[in-house]
Amino acid sequence: MGSRRKARELALQMLFQWELGEHSTAHVISTFLGEKKTDAEVESFARALFEGTAAEVQDLDRLMSAQAEHWRIERMSAVDRNILRLALYELLHQPETPPAVVINEALEIARRFSDRDSVEFVNGVLDAIRKNLPTSRT
Repeated sequence: MGSRRKARELALQMLFQWELGEHSTAHVISTFLGEKKTDAEVESFARALFEGTAAEVQDLDRLMSAQAEHWRIERMSAVDRNILRLALYELLHQPETPPAVVINEALEIARRFSDRDSVEFVNGVLDAIRKNLPTSRT
């Protein structure tokens, strides 16, 4: 597994812990990453994704709601919701990563942490959002 995928998976796990445990981002980072023996580059990218996603969760949720027809955010599984948040944050704030790569990574993570139906759902939402990105990002 590549180091960026590992970082995305760590960020997803921290988002899950943050949301369900209702802890501060600092607490989650210290308790979650403090236990892990990770490469500095992996940890740095994971932290950036986690902290950025957590800081913008309300805006990301609004964007998701607009694209996830007939699905309220609170009805989505916590794993799928956080995979989408993470990928959306990366699509919007990590221009060096091509959108197709972000979406593919989200699908691979959904395959690992969720189920087959979730992969299709995540793909549908992210693809709809990708189509509405500025031309320079598609």
